[in-house]
Amino acid sequence: MNNKCYSLLSATALSLFTLFSQAQVTSSEQPIHFTNVNGYTLNAKGELIQFNEFAIKNDVILSVGESSHDITNAKEVDMHGKTVLPGLIDAHGHILGLGAYLLEVDLRGASSEEEAVSRVMQFVGKQPKAMAKDENNQSQETRWIVGDGWNQVLWPTKTFPSKASLDKAMPNVPVILSRVDGHAVWVNSKALDLAGIGRNTPSPSGGEIVKDEMGDPTGLLIDNAIDLLQLVLPKPSLSDLEEHLDVASSHLLALGITSAHDAGINETVRNLYIDKANKSELKIRIYAMLAATDPNILDMLKAGHFQDANGFMSIRSVKAYGDGALGSRGAALLAPYSDDPANSGLLLTELERLPSVFNTVIGANFQLNIHAIGDRANRLALQQFGKSFDIFPENAQRHRIEHAQVIAPEDIPLFKEYGVIPSMQPTHATSDMNMAEDRLGKARLEGAYAWQTFVKQGTPIALGSDFPVELANIFHGLHAAVSRQNANQEPAQGWIASESLSRIQAFRGFTLDAAYAAFQEDIIGSIEVGKKADFIVIDKDYFKVPVQEIRNIEVLATYVNGQLMFEQ
Repeated sequence: MNNKCYSLLSATALSLFTLFSQAQVTSSEQPIHFTNVNGYTLNAKGELIQFNEFAIKNDVILSVGESSHDITNAKEVDMHGKTVLPGLIDAHGHILGLGAYLLEVDLRGASSEEEAVSRVMQFVGKQPKAMAKDENNQSQETRWIVGDGWNQVLWPTKTFPSKASLDKAMPNVPVILSRVDGHAVWVNSKALDLAGIGRNTPSPSGGEIVKDEMGDPTGLLIDNAIDLLQLVLPKPSLSDLEEHLDVASSHLLALGITSAHDAGINETVRNLYIDKANKSELKIRIYAMLAATDPNILDMLKAGHFQDANGFMSIRSVKAYGDGALGSRGAALLAPYSDDPANSGLLLTELERLPSVFNTVIGANFQLNIHAIGDRANRLALQQFGKSFDIFPENAQRHRIEHAQVIAPEDIPLFKEYGVIPSMQPTHATSDMNMAEDRLGKARLEGAYAWQTFVKQGTPIALGSDFPVELANIFHGLHAAVSRQNANQEPAQGWIASESLSRIQAFRGFTLDAAYAAFQEDIIGSIEVGKKADFIVIDKDYFKVPVQEIRNIEVLATYVNGQLMFEQ
């Protein structure tokens, strides 16, 4: 959705502008009493509560329901029956990655390799200065063309792209284009040459330099092989990172997202976030996971948890990496891929290193959130959680598996036994359904994207989008969770519809349970007395519109800490 304020050309638009403008706090001591509200929230038990009025004072919810009548000296704001929900929480995304994505070549939805190359050429023609620069803004020769979002599964051939098409279009400038899941990149010969990658370069552990029958690199690098580009890939400057943060924050606010869990940040980004939080310059709440692969991870763990005074920035978790992605056949499976019998995927963290990673993070009193997509990666993670909890029983709660996409059915009960939270992304299921059965075969789909199975056993699910892998629109995620259908309402009965969530269950995953997964359920995730005044106003009633309309719900206004941060 467009995150720009729209021209107020109609009477309706004018009335909405007046409505939200009235809700600005004119005095630090004056409460605001919102009336004529079509409000929904969950209580501490997870029960759906409806209310028609509420009041806030400064950054806190002062009252909900009829008790709001008792608030004195309040500024009255009539909401004219508009639907109000708690601020939405995306439990897994990449904030600066989203900001960069919004400024790069957009390859999402490209229908062929040729179209992807054409988009690159169009981008360069329109925005030649938008190519990535190094931190010293060096000359044109050091700039790279950067793009994101291609998916060969959508192409007629369904085959991975090669450097040949890029070489023909852009022979003299290095090009790097990330696959939609971020676990593979497509580069041209110029990029390979700069990185020193040739026919004699071995694939690193946990990665693959794809080569043709002659032994030459094709231009496709998978998982840890991408790291071979790091020495030559331009590093963003501090001002670039600030721009990415600003662009991403504005985009998320326009979608009603008031808090996001940033899945894997390096030390530079950590320091930037802390600086912004201390200066009260953050627009959204960020629950940041330190990257386990950062060379200074031990120093960051030693520094301990961070929480700013306003609750905008929390650092108490670490993101580790178990395997790759299903689309690029990098997810680690217990049995070979059905459509690639010689391949069982990749472990990005070597098996012998898992105990050290788990014990270091858990022993430092941090939450460990490990990326695991394939059933082997999930089993290994669960097994290691059990072993590490025996060593550190004082820190055995609320650890997470990020994605938890394909799980052997017999392993699912271990999530409840160990108290591990599956952090899952509904739109991944509807994006993957056109290739998941090809990759896995029908039998292994029994434990795949198994949201309802988790809920029935009493395991809370933290829901997210994995932006910019998927679009950052939570209403897309709510629609996918409830319908198990894509944007075209396909398949008609939903894909593995038995695993769909109810509207309340899906809503809980993007609010209260997402807050729980970040140790924040006492301050955000619902509209309750004493919690932070994070809420949104939407144009349709999520709980009453036909299922197919959920995806198209738009956000009219977003409030964070009691302040209007976005209005349409």
